[in-house]
Amino acid sequence: MEDDFDIPAAEGMDDFMDLPGEGGYMKVGEEKDIGKLGLKKKLLKEGEAWDTPDNGDEVEVHYTGTLLDGTKFDSSRDRGETFKFTLGQGQVIKGWDEGIKTMKKGENAIFTIPPVLAYGESGSPPTIPPNATLQFDVELLSWVSIKDICKDGGIFKKILKDGEKWENPKDPDEVLVKYEARLEDGTVVAKSDGVEFNVQEGYFCPALSKAVKTMKKGEKVLLTVKPQYGFSEKGKPASGDVGAIPPNASLDIVLELVSWKTVSNVTDDKKVVKKILKDGEGYERPNDGTVVKLKLIGKLQDGTVFVKKGHEGDDENDLFEFKTDEDQVIEGLDKAVATMKKGEVAVLTIDPQYAFGSSESQQDLAIVPPNSTVYYDVELVSFVKEKESWDMNTEEKIEAAGKKKEEGNSLFKAGKYAKASKRYEKAAKYIEHETSFSDEEKKLCKVLKVTCNLNNAACKLKLKDYKQAEKLCSKVLELESTNVKALYRRAQAYMNMADLDVAEFDIKKALELDPENREVKLGYKALKEKMKEYNKKDAKFYGNMFAKLK
Repeated sequence: MEDDFDIPAAEGMDDFMDLPGEGGYMKVGEEKDIGKLGLKKKLLKEGEAWDTPDNGDEVEVHYTGTLLDGTKFDSSRDRGETFKFTLGQGQVIKGWDEGIKTMKKGENAIFTIPPVLAYGESGSPPTIPPNATLQFDVELLSWVSIKDICKDGGIFKKILKDGEKWENPKDPDEVLVKYEARLEDGTVVAKSDGVEFNVQEGYFCPALSKAVKTMKKGEKVLLTVKPQYGFSEKGKPASGDVGAIPPNASLDIVLELVSWKTVSNVTDDKKVVKKILKDGEGYERPNDGTVVKLKLIGKLQDGTVFVKKGHEGDDENDLFEFKTDEDQVIEGLDKAVATMKKGEVAVLTIDPQYAFGSSESQQDLAIVPPNSTVYYDVELVSFVKEKESWDMNTEEKIEAAGKKKEEGNSLFKAGKYAKASKRYEKAAKYIEHETSFSDEEKKLCKVLKVTCNLNNAACKLKLKDYKQAEKLCSKVLELESTNVKALYRRAQAYMNMADLDVAEFDIKKALELDPENREVKLGYKALKEKMKEYNKKDAKFYGNMFAKLK
């Protein structure tokens, strides 16, 4: 398009609705309104895929412009040159900015543009009369995406080569990049054919970390970086391979994201960290009770290897094998392996709390000193998951529930209440849907449900999860309304939630059912003392309040 068309849009454009792609799917030959100011679009040829350009993108088009009487006033096709411009920057008439935002790559459409979105009352002499409605036959050939990464004009990203898939690196990840940084006059100040850094910690200048978090693997971009994301008003003196960067200098950086290693916190307290070196297959991961086989190397901080398994050629017997959630390995390794896929290779960093703690531990190849952070190179070679309930017949479900209950009992006796709770929950889950059970099996299920929920409530009380304890006891009472243990444990939960009146109701009912129950009698005594204590506090509070009112 000739220079006289590259003028700012007419006044009053605020009323135009910015609705890219408005109207949804269009058929060839169909005409639709875009917005509310009279812009029309007629589809001549469908485009590819679903993407459309956005403000800031560099678009490339062919076009022919005519008046309504058919008079041609401009054509890139006649000149044999495509036309490029930046969308949404006022470089063309408003009707173009709004219309081309609705197009897909390869699409051809005719836009009928009213004067208010073209050249208005003035026209553009000598070719465009005043108040002229224009028609443009436009083909969108391609576009280059340019994004304002920080939404403040500090970093503009222009994609030079598309990346793969859809994932982006996150703050904890380690990225491998190639880059070249130049001043505005073209002077190269820094470059690398491969440098690895942690995204959160950054490298060279703040812009690199900001940019890589928006990039896909293999993506290559041109960054236009303002001083606030470069080296600010201070600049940077020449040092090593990095040239001098003047104060308040803008930079042009070509950046390619070669690859990255995903780093994640396995535990909420960030004391077990997993860095993926090689992605695994599919989506499945080990669940509790899965038999896993690993290649494994365990090291201390100084590099001392204390265990090495699975690295003797193809000997499968040399692989390290254990069952998850069975306390067969340190907690950090157990938790981390449960997040891995088959074939995944990762490095684990495990804090002493999740490793060998404050005790010295003799391992296969070396002693692990007290309070040691340990590191494991792990490959999950294979795993066999515990059979799920939907793959079992009724007999197998009852057997599995009974087994989990016994495991829970052993863990409870060992003081491992959280693990015991998980076993009781799993046991109850095996038998929660009774539709396919026989009458005899339903009786067995009821006994198991009552036992598992009661025992789980005891776990929750130990873990101070009083709300869950109350819910579990209520489940039992739905099945057996006179269950003394359920009434007493629910009363304990209510006491700890300071719901003393309801606690008293439950504990009195338990005593009516079993007047000689020593544990319940002691509980009632403790409840009455607690109620007395609360009454004293209330009396003191109201006494002080009334004293202030005198």
